Amino acid sequence: MPAISRVPQHSGWSLLATLLVLAVLALTGRGVGAQTTLAAALDDYLRVQTAALPGTVTFQIGQLDRHARLTACNAFEPFLPSGSRLWGNTTVGVRCLGPSRWTVYVPVQIRIAGNYLVAARQLAPGQVVGAADLLPQSGDLGALPASVLTDPAQAIGKTARQGVAVGQPLRSELLSAAWAVQQGQSVKLLSSGAGFSVSNEGKALNNAAEGQVAQVRTASGQLVSGIARQGGIVEVNY
Repeated sequence: MPAISRVPQHSGWSLLATLLVLAVLALTGRGVGAQTTLAAALDDYLRVQTAALPGTVTFQIGQLDRHARLTACNAFEPFLPSGSRLWGNTTVGVRCLGPSRWTVYVPVQIRIAGNYLVAARQLAPGQVVGAADLLPQSGDLGALPASVLTDPAQAIGKTARQGVAVGQPLRSELLSAAWAVQQGQSVKLLSSGAGFSVSNEGKALNNAAEGQVAQVRTASGQLVSGIARQGGIVEVNY
């Protein structure tokens, strides 16, 4: 009886097994890569959230909680605690969404290299700010109040609420919008309601910026309140 020659059958199976092993390894590697760390999640969050700040932003993440570093977590959710903002020394919260849920708060220092405005000369209370009153300075905006002004358009035409010294950084709370209506000014009253619109005149009883409430006494002595608009106009809606 002739000898039966057996052709090895394992070559095809070996190739298939190898491919399966490689696929499993690729999937495993992809899973590990997707599992970010708390520090990486914080870094990504801060880069996105500070992108619109006025200047070149750098940040330093403080010491991470040891429990948070050692406890397994599949997904992190950074957030800004109520009352906090990404400016100067602040705090960012991070929630672990699983397998166990926990929250930590991480100290963060935000530095913002950019330009801000200071008073080029002494500003008196009630003085209207012009371009010549402003001087740009460069520095760390994060070391200044978040209300510091960075664009001349934020200051020009506004009125100083109080005296401002030479070289003092200008902040939004130091200035008020120019009056749309001034006390004693003759104003145009635009009254409107369902199916009617009336225009008459009166005298403003208070100063009011655009969008603020102005009180007006009409020629007949009637006292009305409306919304101040530029050009000495007061809108009254019924």
